[in-house]
Amino acid sequence: MRFVDEARIQVRAGKGGHGCVSFRREKFVPRGGPDGGNGGDGGSVWLRAESRLLSLYDFRLKRLYEARNGQPGQGSQCDGKKGEDLVLDLPVGTLVFALTPEGERLLADLAEPGHTVLAARGGRGGKGNEHFKSSTMRAPRFAQPGEPGEETSLRLELKILADAGLIGLPNAGKSTFISKISAARPKIAPYPFTTITPNLGVMMDENDPDRRMVIADIPGLIEGAHNGQGLGHRFLKHVERTRFLVHICSIEDISDDDPWAGFALINEELRRFDPLLAQRGQIEVINKIDLVDEARLEYLRERAQADGRRVFFISARDALGLEPLMEELWHLREATACHDPLLHFQEVDTGLAEEFPEIEVIYTRE
Repeated sequence: MRFVDEARIQVRAGKGGHGCVSFRREKFVPRGGPDGGNGGDGGSVWLRAESRLLSLYDFRLKRLYEARNGQPGQGSQCDGKKGEDLVLDLPVGTLVFALTPEGERLLADLAEPGHTVLAARGGRGGKGNEHFKSSTMRAPRFAQPGEPGEETSLRLELKILADAGLIGLPNAGKSTFISKISAARPKIAPYPFTTITPNLGVMMDENDPDRRMVIADIPGLIEGAHNGQGLGHRFLKHVERTRFLVHICSIEDISDDDPWAGFALINEELRRFDPLLAQRGQIEVINKIDLVDEARLEYLRERAQADGRRVFFISARDALGLEPLMEELWHLREATACHDPLLHFQEVDTGLAEEFPEIEVIYTRE
């Protein structure tokens, strides 16, 4: 399966059916009055957030989506059938922008499962000639045509929704970590930028199968990410949609003079991209402790305590130190349960390409 986080589509609502021009003609009623029925309204196009979807890939395969037209009215005062609405399911976390001659306009932020927004309203059905009869117009020989439906160009942008976001410099071991605590199987290799698209994993509570945590492995950030360096904007936008952050540094990038420089560098990129990101709850982790001796590890532990920092020391490869870290993940998830980091936007009325690399999608550990 391919992960696509942006797509452009065209949505077209159905046309309204034409009203009917008809007169009652029955035996013994040779000059019956008008009985033309009304046309049915055209179907509308709705967008709905669906939690089971993870990608916008299908919308790169098909660009035009049309609702059904309303049926025309008929004689004997029979109204035409309303056109069937079209409901497009989108992944939760999709931002919908309407493209207008004046530029983009935010239509909706589908941040909650089941959230539905009207994208294009169906055209109104025309009135039949029976509607226009009056004391001065006994036999109207005209009817109202159906109205066209709205048509809108949309840009869809998916921002991953997750409880926790893994951030850090390239080759810090984030992919190895997520593969150990969930059943996600991202590409793992001993060189930087192995991960070039976000990976999602689901960590399950062994004592409560219904208790789950979604974790996003964000590709490695580098200095200048807030300016788009290293595809920084494309990665940082996913960090916005997490409740808290797990900041992982490799012990290979830790110096004795300034052990926390790696954390400070990424935090500064977060602050420059969005000051609110720098204020988000964060767990600091030093990975790959299997590469150093116990003496240096003890020095770093003491240094962290002296500097007033709570740092978790782990080896994701050897599964060392993971239990205390996982407990802290659950604790912080509960603490941020009432905190919603998502940017919600009110709905507004509608008025009127690249391919992306592959991603390991959500797996859950049985």
